[in-house]
Amino acid sequence: MTAAFPDRAWILAHIPHQGSMCLLDAVTAWDTVHVRCTASSHRDAANPLRAHGRLGVMTGIEYAAQAIAVHGALLAGADAPPAPGFLGSARGVECLVDRLDDLDAPLEIAAERLSGDARTLLYAFTVAAAGRTLLRGRAAVVLQADTPPSTS
Repeated sequence: MTAAFPDRAWILAHIPHQGSMCLLDAVTAWDTVHVRCTASSHRDAANPLRAHGRLGVMTGIEYAAQAIAVHGALLAGADAPPAPGFLGSARGVECLVDRLDDLDAPLEIAAERLSGDARTLLYAFTVAAAGRTLLRGRAAVVLQADTPPSTS
């Protein structure tokens, strides 16, 4: 894996999520296929994803989506902005806990690019804490293109 490990300031400068909506603290490892990030925002009572006084495990999908966005920014390099995109779907999601906010350990978010082209990407992701898997699944990302797709 690559030796350069971006911190929160780098992440804020390279993904659209700003302020408290930027959930990640740092990248701990990455290469052309994988990215690993950490986060402590799940413990923050002001986390913007909290509802009814708790942070449900399904919010881990947003943590994974942000790790995927970070991976795109890392792959784009310093001179090119990453292609903007949005989460198209989350599939095969397994929730192994009910919530994230009651965990003391930092979250460990891992994403692996399984396939992709100029329009779509498919990643497998895992959200863990202290070596325990909390949530896993696959995420499809749809990249925004400058021109609409052909209908023929």
